[in-house]
Amino acid sequence: MLICMRTTLNLPDALVAEAKALAAAEGVTFTSLLEDALRDRLQQQPDDVPVQSLPTYGTPGGRVFLVDIEDKDAVWGAFDDVS
Repeated sequence: MLICMRTTLNLPDALVAEAKALAAAEGVTFTSLLEDALRDRLQQQPDDVPVQSLPTYGTPGGRVFLVDIEDKDAVWGAFDDVS
């Protein structure tokens, strides 16, 4: 059985419009165009690319995030700072 996850992406309006136009021109759905593009991009990555994680520090009770994970902008900012 194929299981799919719904997700929300924050994309620039112009990029979405261009992608939808390309999908229509190719006779495919917007979703399938994005799936293909994502698969192509992932295949270009070497297998040994380190996975980035949010900065944390250890405490006796476990790890504590240094970023408020409820704050989307703070999370994205943390990832921007890591790279």
